[in-house]
Amino acid sequence: MNSTPSSSIVTVTVLFLRIFTFVFLLIALILIVIDKFEDTSDYPEDTYNETEELNFNFLHAYRYMLSTIVIGSAYNLLQMALSIISLVTGNRVFRGNGGYLFDFLGDKIISFLLISGSAAEFGFSLDLPRMYELNHSMKSFLENANIAASLLLIGFLLTAIASIFSSFAFPKKA
Repeated sequence: MNSTPSSSIVTVTVLFLRIFTFVFLLIALILIVIDKFEDTSDYPEDTYNETEELNFNFLHAYRYMLSTIVIGSAYNLLQMALSIISLVTGNRVFRGNGGYLFDFLGDKIISFLLISGSAAEFGFSLDLPRMYELNHSMKSFLENANIAASLLLIGFLLTAIASIFSSFAFPKKA
């Protein structure tokens, strides 16, 4: 099936959505990986009073967010490659309804995964300050993680828009 001019425009539009999604996810990944805070707590139950440097690995919500970023990035890289091949050759890599179904369901699943990763981080970082008094280092850590979650939220929105375009690609049944 050769591309028509309108399908090429849709393919290019979706490719740009995927590129922007990947860029936002990559920045979010970098932010969450380099984000650290020093735990200088001197709680009585601590067996030592040393300063400990903690990162995303310390918190389950952040590990989950990181996982959703990695999975979303891998999916977007795959879809970018498929879109580029489709534009260069003029043919879809996966022919028939299976390819359209892969695009549509993949976009839906990945978008839901991205929003859940963002929500996990926002939920944690908004509730933690209400329960505990936080030092400056921890507040800064949470702010940086909120920025990463915001970028992940934008990635969700872009992927959700791509899923709308994917739904338009389904062949019309008489």
